[in-house]
Amino acid sequence: MARLGPVDFEDRLTLVEHLDELRTRIVISIVAFSVAFALCFWQNGRLLDIANGPLPGNKTPITFGVAEPFTTTVTISAYAAIVISLPVILYQAYAFALPALTTREKRVVVPFLLGVPILFVAGVVFGYFVVLPAATKFLLNFNDNQFNIQIRARDYYSFFTLTLGVMGLIFQLPIGILAVTRLGIVTPEQLSQNRRYAYVILIIVAALLPGTDPVTMLIEAVPLLLLYEGSLILARMFGRPPESATDRDITVSEPPPSGAA
Repeated sequence: MARLGPVDFEDRLTLVEHLDELRTRIVISIVAFSVAFALCFWQNGRLLDIANGPLPGNKTPITFGVAEPFTTTVTISAYAAIVISLPVILYQAYAFALPALTTREKRVVVPFLLGVPILFVAGVVFGYFVVLPAATKFLLNFNDNQFNIQIRARDYYSFFTLTLGVMGLIFQLPIGILAVTRLGIVTPEQLSQNRRYAYVILIIVAALLPGTDPVTMLIEAVPLLLLYEGSLILARMFGRPPESATDRDITVSEPPPSGAA
């Protein structure tokens, strides 16, 4: 019988039971996405109003194809459904993978896993309220007296979803830095000493992000730099590699000097 809750580390399952559990978690994820998609498609008018919110001057995107209004609405509903069903999907993925870890390993890994969706949502919120309004205002008003500027729905919504998705990903920077420091790949001191090189890399990353204009690049570079500095503080506090049990055992069981009574 398939399990809905996480499997304990001490449990020993057969290959068939593992596959059955995997199938169950995939089915639950698909059902969660389907329910979220149905809800988003039902409320697609409000969803499109939210997507059009960053456009300056209450502009409305236009379509050129016969099927474009429908396909665009389906696409936006699917993206929103992914975000809504993300907690369920992540839980199913975590519940399937975490039983492979010991209790000690879970204490290290679980805080990182919980931070992923929180930082992703923070990045999406920042992108929606800060990056997109500034980017659309600059781009749509650039040389506006020389062009008859119209906004095609397919292009705008692709830009909209890509920008929010990328902002959600780059907000994972603290997770990445804490991971490499906890694993002992680099130390917080090394990251701090090489700060200038990290700044150059982060600015290049900001230049490659959606927007292509200097205003958007600056707005995207600032949180990257702040996240890096904040990650260094967290790395100094929590990013030290844990002392291995083997090292502790060696220290405790070290034999006394040969001259001891």
